[in-house]
Amino acid sequence: MKKWSISQKLKYSIEKVEEMSKFYGLISKLVVVCIEKQIPLIIENPYSTQHFLTRYWPLQPGVIDNDRRINGDSYKKPTQYWFINCNPKMNILFEPIQEVKFKTIKTERNQVERSMIQPQYANRFLRQYVLPKNKNDLNVFTIGEEQCEI
Repeated sequence: MKKWSISQKLKYSIEKVEEMSKFYGLISKLVVVCIEKQIPLIIENPYSTQHFLTRYWPLQPGVIDNDRRINGDSYKKPTQYWFINCNPKMNILFEPIQEVKFKTIKTERNQVERSMIQPQYANRFLRQYVLPKNKNDLNVFTIGEEQCEI
């Protein structure tokens, strides 16, 4: 972009604003449907105080993970999670974490690779915030008034 003209930069900015508007509308529609149908939903997104969802969305994240490496991910990148029609469980896990090679966003050029979550991190996230602590309840969750088998 350094060599672009002002006109090219403005056109690019217009495209990005339109794209952001489209996706903001879609995520908001998804949440409205889930609220009205009482469907549990967890949304994950990078966290930054300058992020559009952080600044302008009327929903507040239920969990902000400032350093995902603590729970076994490769990246430190801050991540926020919204819990719709459910609440984070806040279970405490007392177990060692397998060592994972730490990476930095700056050195990883592949966007798909940068977005991947380590299986260990995903497993710990589910057990910390989503699944009930009582092992007898692991195969049941509630939607509205109904209990559903996993």
